[in-house]
Amino acid sequence: MVSKNRRTLLTSLQQKKYRYKYGLFIAEGLKVVKEFLNSSFELESLYVSEAGILDEFQVNETLVSELTLKKISALTTPNKVLGVFKIRKPSPIVNTGLIVALDGIRDPGNLGTIIRLCDWFGVEQLVCSKDTVDCYNPKVVQATMGSLIRVHVVYESIDVFLKQTKLPVFGAVMEGTPIYNTSLPKEGVLVLGNEANGISSVVDALLDHKITIPRFGKIQATESLNVSTAAAVILSEFRRSTIQR
Repeated sequence: MVSKNRRTLLTSLQQKKYRYKYGLFIAEGLKVVKEFLNSSFELESLYVSEAGILDEFQVNETLVSELTLKKISALTTPNKVLGVFKIRKPSPIVNTGLIVALDGIRDPGNLGTIIRLCDWFGVEQLVCSKDTVDCYNPKVVQATMGSLIRVHVVYESIDVFLKQTKLPVFGAVMEGTPIYNTSLPKEGVLVLGNEANGISSVVDALLDHKITIPRFGKIQATESLNVSTAAAVILSEFRRSTIQR
């Protein structure tokens, strides 16, 4: 059984203010929860609708009905397992390697996908502006498919971060040097802007290099690329440029 008070607490974790009040966040689905159980994240509680599904981890779990799981889930269709984990304390950004900086990303799906892309392309550090969606939002956690455990996410004023870094700063903009004509380094900062408005004027003034993904369509009527799609193309090009041949 899950008490009414406990259900209230669990559902409150869908809101950012309560996640940080209690220092907890929700991860759902067998694959995602297994990733977190295999990581340094500390488990607070675990709810399953199928007994024995996570016996390999030898952790305490609460068996609940599918109806109860639906009541505490953030998903439209719950997926057998819901884990509650403790939010990790952030550590300072280390100014080495390739770092991605997000200026005002608002869509949870976009942030989750970008975190997953960072994991895929070996980007270990992600700097998010304070108005970027919370990385512990249930939809973000779900979209990362576990990659959140391998990418260090820090919330910081992007202009403050860029002023103190010694790494070259590249910004993805509509009017810039085509990325395929740009020499891309192994270390640097890639700035991606808001879905509707792009990179803010304050941050734009701090860019060392402005790059763009050129359009190849005959009509060229497409207004822009989705930010997570752009991230995939640009990160791929950064890594391709530095492959040892």
